Amino acid sequence: MSNIYQARMSRRESIKRLSAMTAVVMVGGVPVSCDTAESGAPKATGTPLAGHWPGIELEPITGPGYGTDPIVSAPIIPWPLTLNEAQKDQVAVLSDLICPADEQGPSATAVGVPDVIDEWVSAPYSGQQRDRGQIVNGLQWLNDEAQLRFERAFVALTEKQATAILDDIAYRSQYEIGQFGKPARFFSRFRRLVFGAYFSSPEGIRDIGYIGNVPIAGDYPGPTDEAMEHIRQVASDLGLPPITEYVNQL
Repeated sequence: MSNIYQARMSRRESIKRLSAMTAVVMVGGVPVSCDTAESGAPKATGTPLAGHWPGIELEPITGPGYGTDPIVSAPIIPWPLTLNEAQKDQVAVLSDLICPADEQGPSATAVGVPDVIDEWVSAPYSGQQRDRGQIVNGLQWLNDEAQLRFERAFVALTEKQATAILDDIAYRSQYEIGQFGKPARFFSRFRRLVFGAYFSSPEGIRDIGYIGNVPIAGDYPGPTDEAMEHIRQVASDLGLPPITEYVNQL
């Protein structure tokens, strides 16, 4: 059986995406059309049931990071990758269920999201190492659940069958349901990794309307009223003086 997913980028390219990805993953997701709303989620009821969580323990990845050079100018790739081909296929299928192609942009796999997620969970930093264990166990849980419900691997499920499983772990309220608590936390984290990887790509950046370092013709118009109101609110929430005090000092 041939692999479902074929790598879209080199190791050097996927490592370059890590630093851009960090802002989305660590700070928070970007609300876009492919995001999964959590409003109206089913509530936990009754006595929590014990679930099957694989409990896979991984040997830690050690070795040098890329330091202050995300371009990776050195010829040596600093760490081995974690995911095997079957897991990479599973990441690809799951990523496209979360972020499919639409009129706004291409699918997650089309911009190399599985490559970047593999790079992320393979990096030797503490946050990525925590994600590594959670992601590997979560992928195995999905396979186990697919076998229990449909007697086939997750990647072989129909979209309807896969969605039936994901619907049980897609919302924060399911954190408190014993059998779905850990899987729901896995899926929440995985979803954020998908968004982080997607919006670190050129296509994803265009999707959210980021213009970047583009010269403006004529005089600089200044921030919009909406942007200024947001800044004022943030300053107020932080207990800082009104923004006009800073402006008057310029």
